[in-house]
Amino acid sequence: MTHVGTKTVETERLLLRRFSIDDADAMYRNWASDPEVTEFLTWPAHADVDVSKAVLEDWISSYTHKDYYQWAIVLKELGTDPIGSISAVHLNNDIDIVHIGYCLGKGWWHRGIMSEALKAVMDFFFDEVGANRIESRHDPRNPHSGMVMKKCGMKYEGTMRSSDRNNQGICDACWYALLRSER
Repeated sequence: MTHVGTKTVETERLLLRRFSIDDADAMYRNWASDPEVTEFLTWPAHADVDVSKAVLEDWISSYTHKDYYQWAIVLKELGTDPIGSISAVHLNNDIDIVHIGYCLGKGWWHRGIMSEALKAVMDFFFDEVGANRIESRHDPRNPHSGMVMKKCGMKYEGTMRSSDRNNQGICDACWYALLRSER
């Protein structure tokens, strides 16, 4: 893969951009403090906005690396405040794999926003970075996440039992992927 770093990606309704420290309040308010949003994630709900600031400081400092991909999801009709995030949570450069993770504020669930963001990021990784495989996984108790993956063309590859850990403890993981040749 040829890494290019987190570039701005635009869709009809969304602007996917780098985070700035000014996003801390919106991040905390819109999704990171909500235990329902983080229920099946690997990180706990933020206790206060200072946690969001610390996370953003780490993400922002990582933007200097060409193989770091972390986007703020901005719904254009709302202005500039992010409502979620989408990122490459793992890369395997030996076999050109990108593993994507995402999170969206509850107020924007079931509106096709995450599918639109995921599709745009998948296109970015296939077209600009040269990924061969894009994959993601979800806890089977969170089927809506899998529906996002399916809607974006990912194929279900199976469920690995007791193979992951999230805020619910040890859990199963449903795996999905799309290969460049399947587009």
